[in-house]
Amino acid sequence: MPGFELIGPEELGQVTDVFSRSRILFRHGFDALRNGVFKVREFEQAFAAKMEVADALAVTSGTAALRVALAGLGIGRGHEVITQSFTFVATVEGIIEAGATPICTEIDDTLNMDPADLERRITPHTKAVIAVHMLGIPARLDAIASITKKHGLALIEDAAWGCGARLNGRPLGTVGDVGTFSFDFAKTMTTGEGGMVVARDPRVLERARAWHDHGHENNPKLPRWEDSRAGSGFNCRMMELQGAVGLAQLAKLDDVVAAQRCNKALLRDAIASLPGVSFRAQPDGSEETADALVFHVADGAAACACRAALLAAGLGTKILPEAITWHYAGTWDHMPELAAAHGGNLATAFPKSSERLARSVALPVMVKMAGDVPARVRRALETILK
Repeated sequence: MPGFELIGPEELGQVTDVFSRSRILFRHGFDALRNGVFKVREFEQAFAAKMEVADALAVTSGTAALRVALAGLGIGRGHEVITQSFTFVATVEGIIEAGATPICTEIDDTLNMDPADLERRITPHTKAVIAVHMLGIPARLDAIASITKKHGLALIEDAAWGCGARLNGRPLGTVGDVGTFSFDFAKTMTTGEGGMVVARDPRVLERARAWHDHGHENNPKLPRWEDSRAGSGFNCRMMELQGAVGLAQLAKLDDVVAAQRCNKALLRDAIASLPGVSFRAQPDGSEETADALVFHVADGAAACACRAALLAAGLGTKILPEAITWHYAGTWDHMPELAAAHGGNLATAFPKSSERLARSVALPVMVKMAGDVPARVRRALETILK
């Protein structure tokens, strides 16, 4: 966590290039004025190459990426989309905004989607599954993909936390039918706000590209103001300044992930021998982003005590336990569509997830971690874990 620590002259240089050579901030058109500068297009091409796919679509946010992906797949009213109970609210928001019904599963020991619970929740109305790689550790995609294939469902990977990670040698976001990414300010690489969509089927990405641009098909035979369209859409276009920052950040992605993995290992080694501490599981073949170190303690009271001790030592936690209400579907009674789909009582809908999350603590992993942080974390936790 995350690329914002490394924002510097490279990002400034890319942004300055827009103003010095082009001054066109819109991603399309104005060709006679922009001197060949297309930063968003260049960012898409570079990102696709990095992810080892043919093409990519840049959008305004990770939330937009989810909504655009669902549009590309033709998901809408009358459809159910299954995701997991531990995620950010945006995953469910995207499903609701598409007009579909959100269904959430329990999580397993990876704190990601439980494949067994996924299969139990599939109905004739289910059209897609969104597996989320929470805090940079891959979900059990082999099992999940086997289930979606058996039932003829689309598999979307929400790789908002997974950019730069791999599973069995493949970049996260490219294993399923569609992958979505977030570049918000707290992600491994950032454009301030922004996101990306990749897809196995180029027709899905083509539909997504039109939907994210009010239905514009960007037909090369027509000027934009006379462009062809086959359906409506919305405005989720990334602007040139975001694309410029993205290019600089993408060049740093490998270094960011390498530093996070190293620093996470130091934190883990520092607390592994503390009484009662255990760690979340990882699927075989995982190469994580190491966004955070999640450890488990005896119960919710111990988790809250750990957080208090860390804060008192001038340290902190991330998402677990302090921001759980934004990341756990059991607390989202402000979403009537979700509540109705789970019998009206979300508080008791996911008992296994609730138990796992209540006793979990997440330590943020910084790129520029001070050398004394692991020892300080251990000293703080020693006061609680005896």
